[in-house]
Amino acid sequence: MADTRRVLSTSEGSHTGDFQRGHWVLVALVALVFGSAFFWIALSLRSFDPRFLAFGRVTLGAAALALFPAARRRIDREDYLRIVVAGVVGQAMPAVLFALAEQRIESALTGMITGAAPITAALWAALFMAKLPSRRRVAGLAVGSAGILLLSLPSLGEGGSSALGVLFVVIAISGYGLAANILVPMQPKYGAAAVILWALITAVVVLAPLGIPAYTPGASTESIVALLILGVVGTGVARTLHVSLIGRVGASRGSVVGYFLPLVALFLGVVVLDESIGPIQIIGMLVVVLGAYILSRKD
Repeated sequence: MADTRRVLSTSEGSHTGDFQRGHWVLVALVALVFGSAFFWIALSLRSFDPRFLAFGRVTLGAAALALFPAARRRIDREDYLRIVVAGVVGQAMPAVLFALAEQRIESALTGMITGAAPITAALWAALFMAKLPSRRRVAGLAVGSAGILLLSLPSLGEGGSSALGVLFVVIAISGYGLAANILVPMQPKYGAAAVILWALITAVVVLAPLGIPAYTPGASTESIVALLILGVVGTGVARTLHVSLIGRVGASRGSVVGYFLPLVALFLGVVVLDESIGPIQIIGMLVVVLGAYILSRKD
């Protein structure tokens, strides 16, 4: 029972004031990588089974981080359960669910739904700390979510999206929110790289029985490169940067990164796929930025 109470706990982070320049730099870097990850998933799925893709990305992420001595720091026995839970619900489960989701819905829509991640993080934080979010935080969540809805309306209106695919994404971001809260107190204790490395190692162990048998030879160069980028940068480096952020500002405010993922998805759609942006999406971008700004301020 004591271990369970310890795992299901979080904190506000070491910095409860307004976001500083360094915090916004982390937000921008993580949003850029996370937002493009859905594009790399889509390319990887052209050659790889979703189960192998999930296993491959966490394995590559762990291998990349293991090269750095700071990431190989040992975790105290009392924190093993935190690492296991974070590895399962925050790494292994989302890796599988996002791959399965993108077999059913477009990568841009996946990125837009993932923009709701701050809501799940805030709900878990409220549950763990047994207190409701402040009015400012609720306002930021509401405004940002309204912006996400505006950004998503054109895609949702096209039809053809799978309810199961949407459900997979919702479950995945719920796992992200839970893991983010669990890891907040661990970041200042061990460092972000060590926390993510051991969480990824947990995910590798969990996914190996599913992923290894699902491997098939003959993957295209395009898919191999996409998987390498997704694993090393999108899973190893970006997750480390995100844990560094949430350890400082807390899971609720650190998950503001999610609000910028649709902006990255739209940008890639315009630049790579020659898509267009409608007036409602431009308004949505402004609303999202406003919501993120509100969340970044001190309560």
